[in-house]
Amino acid sequence: MLVNVEGRVMRAAMGRSGIGTLKREGDGATPRGRMTPLAALTRGRVVTGYAALPVPHRGVRPADGWCDDSGSGRYNAYVRRPYAGSHEALLREDGLYDVVVATDDNQRPRVRRLGSAIFVHMARPAMTPTEGCLAFPRAAWQRAIVPLGPYLIGIEPRPRR
Repeated sequence: MLVNVEGRVMRAAMGRSGIGTLKREGDGATPRGRMTPLAALTRGRVVTGYAALPVPHRGVRPADGWCDDSGSGRYNAYVRRPYAGSHEALLREDGLYDVVVATDDNQRPRVRRLGSAIFVHMARPAMTPTEGCLAFPRAAWQRAIVPLGPYLIGIEPRPRR
C-alpha cells in the first residue's frame, strides 16, 4: 500500500485488514487519516544514526512494553515488564523495532477499544501485513522517518500554498 510522507508517496506494509475508517482493538486495520509522530524509541545499536530525530527519543530497555489490554488503566501506554495485562515487548529480536515511532493515533484522549497505538517501524523483508501499524522497508527507512511525518494514510494531502 502507499502512504504520503511529507509530500513523498512511499510503499509501506499496513494492517492485515487494510485501511479502516472505524478502528477497533484487534481488527488488524491501519486507521485512515493523518498520524503525527509523538516519540521514537531506538535500539541501542542504531541510536547514533538517528540522533537528528525531531521528536523526543530514547533507547529501548528490556523492560519496555506497550499495553494493548483495553480493560487496563494503562491501555495504549508504556508499561514496565513484567506486566500482568496484555502487552507487547518493545525490544524485539527480529529487528522490526530497531527504531519505532509512536504516533498520536488514539492517544489524546485514549479511548478504550478504539485501537492501541499505531507505530511506524521497519517492515518484514517480504512486506507482509502488520497488526495495524505502518511499516517501511529497510531500504526506505531513513527517507520514511527523516524528516519525520506526518503520515497520511488513505487520504489526499492538503495542497501546499
